[in-house]
Amino acid sequence: MRLHPLAADGLIAAALTTVAVLLGTEAVAQGWPALDPLAWTLVALLTLPLVLRTRAPVTVCLAVHACWALYVTLGYWPVVGSFGPMLAVYTVASLRPDRTAAACAALLAGVWIYAGLRSDAGAMASVAGQAVGFPLVLWRFGYVARRTGELTLRLRAEQADRARREVAEERVRIARELHDVVAHHIAVINVQAGLARFVFHSDARTARDALDTIEGASGEALAELRRMLGLLRADGVQGADGAPAPGLGQLDEMVSRVRTGGVGVRLRVTGTPRSLPPGVQLCVYRVVQEALTNVLKHAPGADAAVELAYRAGEVTVSVTDDGPAGGLVPDTPAERGGHGLIGMRERAKLYGGTIAVGPRSEGGFGVRLTLPTPVQAARRGGTVRE
Repeated sequence: MRLHPLAADGLIAAALTTVAVLLGTEAVAQGWPALDPLAWTLVALLTLPLVLRTRAPVTVCLAVHACWALYVTLGYWPVVGSFGPMLAVYTVASLRPDRTAAACAALLAGVWIYAGLRSDAGAMASVAGQAVGFPLVLWRFGYVARRTGELTLRLRAEQADRARREVAEERVRIARELHDVVAHHIAVINVQAGLARFVFHSDARTARDALDTIEGASGEALAELRRMLGLLRADGVQGADGAPAPGLGQLDEMVSRVRTGGVGVRLRVTGTPRSLPPGVQLCVYRVVQEALTNVLKHAPGADAAVELAYRAGEVTVSVTDDGPAGGLVPDTPAERGGHGLIGMRERAKLYGGTIAVGPRSEGGFGVRLTLPTPVQAARRGGTVRE
C-alpha cells in the first residue's frame, strides 16, 4: 500500500518529534538545563514543519534553522533540535539544484559550529569535523535521490514512448492482416460475380455455384475480420469468437476456393508434415494467400502451382503461375504485388526467413518463401500429396 506523500511526511515529522521529546527528557542527565515550555515549543517548531518539506523545501529549511539557532542561543541542549535541520537539508538536496542545496548545507554547517561554540569550545575540532561531514553526507544522499528520481522519470517517458511505438507497429501489422484478408476474398468474389453474371441465363447451375462461392468467401472474410477486430478488444491470441488463426490446415480450402474462381491451382506437399509454430503457419498461409490473390488479379486465365516442402530445419513454400492467358504481357513485380509484396517480405523477415519474388525465366511469376523451423521437430520422409 502506497501512502500519500503528505501523509508519509507527517509520519516522519511525528517520528522525529518523538525522538526529540525522548532526548529532551535526558537533557538534565547530560548536564543541560531542563526544557521549559518555550524550549518544547521550539522543539515542535523544529520538527512539525517537516510535514511540508517536499512542498516548500527551502522555506522549511530556513524556518527550522532559524528555530534551531534561537534554541541554541537560549542555552538548551543542541542535539535535541539537530534532526529537523538535517532532514531539511537532505530534502533540499533531493529536490532543488546543487547551488541551492550547497547554500542550505553551508547554513547547517554554520549553525552547527555556532552550537559547538555555545556548548564546549574545547571540542571544536570534533564539532568542525561534524559540521563539514554531516552536511556533505546529507547533500550527497540528496543528490543521489534527485538523480535517481530524474532517471526514473526519464525511464518512464522512454517506456511510454516505446509503448506508443509498439502500438503503432501493432496497428501496422493489423492493417497488413486486413489487407491480406480483404484483398484475397474480394478478388475471389469479383471473379465469381463476373462468372455468375456471364452465365446467369445460359448455365444456371454454374451461376449457383459461383454464388455459393461468393457466399462462402464473404462469410470467411467476415469471420477473419471479426477475429482480427477481436484482437483489438482483447489481449488473447484468439478473436472474439475463439477461432484460431488460419494455418497450413486451411491451405486445401483456400486452393479449392481459388480454383472455383477460374484459376487452375495444384497443391503439392513434399516431406513429412509436422507441427509448426502458429506464427510460422500463419506466415506461410498469408504468403500463399497474397500470391494466389495476385494471380487472380493480374494473371487471368493462368494456371498456378503451390508446393509446400517440409525439410530438416526449414519449411519452404512456392507459388508459381504460367502467366496470363492470351499472350498478355505479364505485370512487373511492383505492379503485381504492391503493398502485398512488402507485406510478404516483412513477414519473412519477422520469422527469420527469406523470400524470392519475381518473373520466371520460363514465363509467369513466382514466389518462394523459406522459413527456419526447429531441427528436432523435423522427421525425414518422402510422402507426396497432390
